[in-house]
Amino acid sequence: MNPTPHERTGGDEYTVRLAVPNKGRISQPINELIEKSGLHMLDGGERRLIARTHDPHVEILFARPIDIPEYVANGVADLGITGKDMVMERCADVAELLDLRMGRATLVVAVPEESPVASVADLAGSRIATEFPTITRAYFAERGIDVSIVTVGGACEVTPHLGIADAIVDLSSSGTTLRTNRLRVVEEVLQSSTVLIANKGALAAKREKIDEIVLALESVIHAKGQCYLMMNVHRNALDDVKQVLPGLGGPTVMDVASSENAVAVHAVVREERVYQLINQLKRAGAKDILVMPIDRMIR
Repeated sequence: MNPTPHERTGGDEYTVRLAVPNKGRISQPINELIEKSGLHMLDGGERRLIARTHDPHVEILFARPIDIPEYVANGVADLGITGKDMVMERCADVAELLDLRMGRATLVVAVPEESPVASVADLAGSRIATEFPTITRAYFAERGIDVSIVTVGGACEVTPHLGIADAIVDLSSSGTTLRTNRLRVVEEVLQSSTVLIANKGALAAKREKIDEIVLALESVIHAKGQCYLMMNVHRNALDDVKQVLPGLGGPTVMDVASSENAVAVHAVVREERVYQLINQLKRAGAKDILVMPIDRMIR
């Protein structure tokens, strides 16, 4: 669904409009990121085009991921979240502000397992099926390889087996889909992930609010996979506990008001380390250990 003329105004001069995917594999993780950042959506829904947030100067526009780069470039939205591959496919003149560290995938050239093709040079004169005709055309042109581009809207991996193409250029995150469809990778085209992009004009005109949004999203990204540890430690055991803790910038040590011999030790650690750390800290002399999740962390 495209924005109506009324909705193309982009809000007033104080409002920042953030375009996010309306569906797809990264839609839910992006919505969760926005919620954790504090930009709670007030009236979102499957059929909503625009949703308000708790911040009266920030609104959310739901759009197809492939359309978001164009919406941001032409000012329909001030900010957008989409795949870097989408930005490159649309050749969008936007500013990339933040890698959201999700939706990582690789755009690859792949052929049927039984194909004699050993390198991309062997694909000269072949038909290449892809959802990324702009990137694919540029990729082969840079290498001086003449191919025919077959643009498809989905299910790219089945085209070689249907006789539609000799090879494909498609995104792969784990390689499972390629293996399931008996395809093998010949070469990687580019690495992609989900990024936050901005309209260059809006970046200049609404910098303060945009910086606020970037900081909010970045704080959630930094907190991902981190835990907060709190414990009491006898002063005699403090050095041993410090040796165990791999805290972010070192642990924080504070006096305990009710005891001259104990201190409170706080540290931020990676979540996967907690299981082993608890036993190590206990043996080193820590007690009353608390483990807490971290929603946001500002560096």
